[in-house]
Amino acid sequence: MTMGNHKTMQTDESQDEFEVSGEEEEISPEEYLKPLLQRAKQAARPLSGLIAMKKNAALMAMADALEAGEEAILEANEKDLSAFEENSSQSAMADRLRLTQPRIADMALHIREIAHLRDPVGESMGFWQRPNGMRVGRVRVPIGVIGIIYESRPNVTADAAALCLKSGNVCVLRGGSEAHHSNLALATILGEAAQEAGIPEGAITFIDKTDREIVLALLKSHRFVDLIIPRGGNALMDTVTQHATIPVIKHDKGVCHIYVDSDVDLAMAQRISFNAKAQRCSTCNSMETLLVHEKVAKKLLPPLADEYVEAGVEMRGCPKTCQILSQAKPAQEDDFGKEFLSLIVAIKVVKDMESAMDHIHQYGSRHTDSILTNDYDRALRFLREVDSSTVMVNASTRLNDGYEFGLGAEIGISTTRIHARGPMGLEDLTCSKYVVYGSGQIRE
Repeated sequence: MTMGNHKTMQTDESQDEFEVSGEEEEISPEEYLKPLLQRAKQAARPLSGLIAMKKNAALMAMADALEAGEEAILEANEKDLSAFEENSSQSAMADRLRLTQPRIADMALHIREIAHLRDPVGESMGFWQRPNGMRVGRVRVPIGVIGIIYESRPNVTADAAALCLKSGNVCVLRGGSEAHHSNLALATILGEAAQEAGIPEGAITFIDKTDREIVLALLKSHRFVDLIIPRGGNALMDTVTQHATIPVIKHDKGVCHIYVDSDVDLAMAQRISFNAKAQRCSTCNSMETLLVHEKVAKKLLPPLADEYVEAGVEMRGCPKTCQILSQAKPAQEDDFGKEFLSLIVAIKVVKDMESAMDHIHQYGSRHTDSILTNDYDRALRFLREVDSSTVMVNASTRLNDGYEFGLGAEIGISTTRIHARGPMGLEDLTCSKYVVYGSGQIRE
């Protein structure tokens, strides 16, 4: 693994981990990044040519190393949790930050599953023959060097490294300061295991400085980086889109909706609406707003509210909702369109599906939206007209996930329109090139 600033890591926790020692001169972000990105760029060509067997062996070694390094990972994570809890009361972010033995085991499992997936690199996308006998085709190739800027979730370090390696891409990882110790431990373990298995140095590059200037410099490093994938909140997205000179695929906030239609299995609707909010509320695919047709609101909402109350979910409702539910607080206008990432749900009673789709269009983030209905025609219309990266029928928004979709892990859920949309698996981390087989043809 390539990691910047080895000499600055301090054994005394009271010292600033990112201070440069007195014997060294302070360097600019560009000077700091250049050797890291040069090594990353140099690793791209040999990595792109590795056969699947070689990459799979490295992935299996990385998964084994994660499990063997569990104690060190948990110790590093505890440092992050302690520092975070001293300065913040945001339980959702703490949940995303926290690592446990089962979560580390899941990371290792996902890496092994990625190893068993079909390798998309070199896959033919179609060939055809021209009248002059020339054969033209397209094949999948790695994108190259991918910069991934992310917040809170240490598991992104493992997922991104594994997905990029399998798809033949170099990854340059820059995590948030709140998860620095965890990300550093994970990246070190994964990178060393990959190198020992024959993966080129620099293929997994970790940026161990967390100041904002490093991000700004990375966003302008188009000589070395081919794509930027940001995963985080609005502030990060605004920074990336304003300053990047590199193509960006955004993995933006998840303001996810469920619409309960008038013709619906109420037991199913209650089960899905509870799961989508309460199963794990801190993720981008959890439901934030529940839209309920007025014809079924009085039947669905009271028993669902009892479940929400028992689970600690705070309900913020429109006036009609508050008339039905004494437990609901009046919703403010900005509660609709808000990504709570906590045990809070906004509820609105709507006149019909048209009103529900209008609401989603106005307040949604084009992440994940679901309709619960027995009406086939309405289901098809919802799928056709709701413009989100994933649209569902009779399913929890929590299922919008690369692993659940059979993609292995995911590098994120893209909410942009260009190149990839929805959970990004291995194929989405490739692009294509034309290949031509000739036998002496020239242009007349």
